[in-house]
Amino acid sequence: MAEVVELTYYPIKGCTGVPVERATVTETGLRHDRSFMLVDGDGAFVSQRGVPAMAAIRVAVHDGGARLALSALGADDASLDVLTDGPRRDVSIFNKWFGSGVDQGDVIAKWFSSVLDAPYRLVRVPPEHDRDGWGVHPGKVGFADAHAVLTTSVSSLDGLNARMAETGGKPLPMNRFRPNIVVSGWAEPHLEDRVRGFSAGTVHLGHSTRAARCAVPTVDQATGLKDGPEPTRTLAGYRRDPDLKNKVTFGVKMAVLRGGEIAVGDEITVHDWLD
Repeated sequence: MAEVVELTYYPIKGCTGVPVERATVTETGLRHDRSFMLVDGDGAFVSQRGVPAMAAIRVAVHDGGARLALSALGADDASLDVLTDGPRRDVSIFNKWFGSGVDQGDVIAKWFSSVLDAPYRLVRVPPEHDRDGWGVHPGKVGFADAHAVLTTSVSSLDGLNARMAETGGKPLPMNRFRPNIVVSGWAEPHLEDRVRGFSAGTVHLGHSTRAARCAVPTVDQATGLKDGPEPTRTLAGYRRDPDLKNKVTFGVKMAVLRGGEIAVGDEITVHDWLD
């Protein structure tokens, strides 16, 4: 039986994830997932691609999302009373999506700028946020790259780690890929590529596209430091995707077709398969 074995949401895009046993899924993904992001002076989003130290910033959500608690090595802890509405700031993601975010103020901007040694500001999705994804099932998306949910499987990671072991590489944890949902029970690696739609709990998700990977999986998610060429080097040997400009892929991006509740231990029921 295939089942959910991990659930994680990432309150601030690029910062640490929050593992949970149960989650509410909205049209833009797990509740609180990528509700916030850091932007530079031009409003462009900041990510681990350019600032790997973001990975080591710990985030906790309290009071149903009304307050954030933050910590980082070498810095005093910080807290934030979330502004769900207020002054807007023009923001962009990959220079492809342009919208607005609710600026969270000077105090928390100063904290992030000190921790990351650059002038950044924290913004939240505004109440009127309405952004389309793309792919087989486009769906809606918050401040994630372009899709609501990232799903991976244990067998895919096992297969990758086995390949790396053949060349003397060390096994890597699943958090390198920052998934929202991890599935066990699919014996074949990368079977998630062929799942067009599945349900778990009361949630129904639909395939959008295979997940093209950038440099983020080479960042140690505990330390925020670059950790060599893996897993990208090994993935490049067998996971290049001609449909995605020959980028390497791992996991699938999915749209929320029906929101609801999902929990670790829920059975995965596949409703449709891609050809």
